[in-house]
Amino acid sequence: MFFKFGGILTKREYISGANSNLFREYIGAEFNNVKFSDLPIDSGTQFHFILAFAIDYTPSGSAPTNGKFNIFWDNDNLSPSAVQAIKAQHKNVKVALSLGGDSVESGNVQFMPSSVSSWVSNAVSSLTSLIKEYHLDGIDIDYEHFDFTNPNTFAECIGQLITQLKRNKVISFASIAPYDDGPIQSHYTALWKSYGNLIDFVNFQFYAYDSSTTVSQFIKHFNDQESRYSGGKVLASFMTEGSGGLSPAKGFFTACRMLRNSGKLNGIFVWSADSSQSNNFQFEKQSQALVALRREDLKQ
Repeated sequence: MFFKFGGILTKREYISGANSNLFREYIGAEFNNVKFSDLPIDSGTQFHFILAFAIDYTPSGSAPTNGKFNIFWDNDNLSPSAVQAIKAQHKNVKVALSLGGDSVESGNVQFMPSSVSSWVSNAVSSLTSLIKEYHLDGIDIDYEHFDFTNPNTFAECIGQLITQLKRNKVISFASIAPYDDGPIQSHYTALWKSYGNLIDFVNFQFYAYDSSTTVSQFIKHFNDQESRYSGGKVLASFMTEGSGGLSPAKGFFTACRMLRNSGKLNGIFVWSADSSQSNNFQFEKQSQALVALRREDLKQ
């Protein structure tokens, strides 16, 4: 039982005042013919699809293009008309675009700007066209390989990109997707220190930790990253492809309820819809029930 001045707060009222109903899911990277309409969408959530990926490489994936982005997601199934349709059907849905990712045909996706100014100019132009064509709402930053650049250059390129896209009202939100690796953390920490006020969500890849991660270790990892990205909305996460991090079968939802009870659950994101469809999106349903405070979850 929770008390307030002049009355008693229900568990639902107490929890809803401290947490977020945000649910996010990456989609389209594995070309498994998954569609937006395949996923269950709870009306009690803020639901973000994240298209994976747009990459500043040639369409063949053979060479970087210095900020000129091309489509590397399953746009046959995830087309502009499909985006319009799912947003018309579900008013709580927004659709974002993730930039970078891990790999292309030629190997790792490297962040390789020729210069800050030229990369930003090209990126603003090419992404503005893509975002408007696909009726998108935001971007996500998921570069993971930095063999040819340094943290300050990355911070300025991405920070200036987000600044201009927001200023031009092309996007309404931006997120970053780091994980606990030395070079990755140094680049994203530099970005956060200079432009953290423009970054709305931190899609931290907790599934990059070892599959032996326990509930208590997950909570510690979460608190560590919340300290690193101080003031940011760090989201809990799991993957349905492979077995990294704390899986739903081993206590992920228990950890999320602990975060929720502490007023720290800023939302949940999943990698990815492409691999979840074989399980009929079971864990997406559970995740949304948890963030939406559905009765069946509050009983847990």
